[in-house]
Amino acid sequence: MSVQAVNEAKYEELIGSGATVLLDFYADWCGPCRMLSPVIEQIADEHPEIVVGKVNVDEENALAMRFGIVSIPFVALIKNGEVVARSLGYRQKDELLSVLGL
Repeated sequence: MSVQAVNEAKYEELIGSGATVLLDFYADWCGPCRMLSPVIEQIADEHPEIVVGKVNVDEENALAMRFGIVSIPFVALIKNGEVVARSLGYRQKDELLSVLGL
């Protein structure tokens, strides 16, 4: 499954659907975010049961503030509307999957 761009309206739609959602909060200028991007894409391909989205914190400041984002990259796993796991900073895929419980 492909990675979706997520804005506040899309976020509300995803949460309302009851889907398990993995959100990657990033910025285009962030080096570690660019390093993490292929890892996020691999996770999306390998876990079609999860909706994977990217939130550009420069464009979606209100959504980033809802999550209390102060540093990026920040990855959140959301089930039933609740954040059940989170990761801050760049991590290799195996480590990220372990932290997220996937």
